[in-house]
Amino acid sequence: MNKTLFAMLAVLAASSGCSTDSHVYRNQPLVAKVERGMSKDQVEQIGGKPLAVTDRTVEPGSCFDYKLAQAGHKQPYNVSFNGAGKVDHTSFMSCAEWSNTQQKAREPSRSTSGMGGMGGGY
Repeated sequence: MNKTLFAMLAVLAASSGCSTDSHVYRNQPLVAKVERGMSKDQVEQIGGKPLAVTDRTVEPGSCFDYKLAQAGHKQPYNVSFNGAGKVDHTSFMSCAEWSNTQQKAREPSRSTSGMGGMGGGY
């Protein structure tokens, strides 16, 4: 039984790690210095010109795509701006991935379809 418990804990520990290795990039200027409420110009002063600029599809605004590189690792990173042009989100994914995540979050849950979440009570 102890071997089973140990194996389960090892699998959980391995799977709980962040897939982006964000600790590798924590000292990169975009990660360390960009804060909510900054303007696009302020972000460009910190991180330079983005690789791409796209309009957001879920909420009004735009998104800057960057590619972070350090210690042989490369990682997409985005800085997202609200309709007023102020930073409202950053993450270790591309703008397209962030847009997809936002879209999925707005879709109704499929787990309650049909019965409306009410079990029937019999």
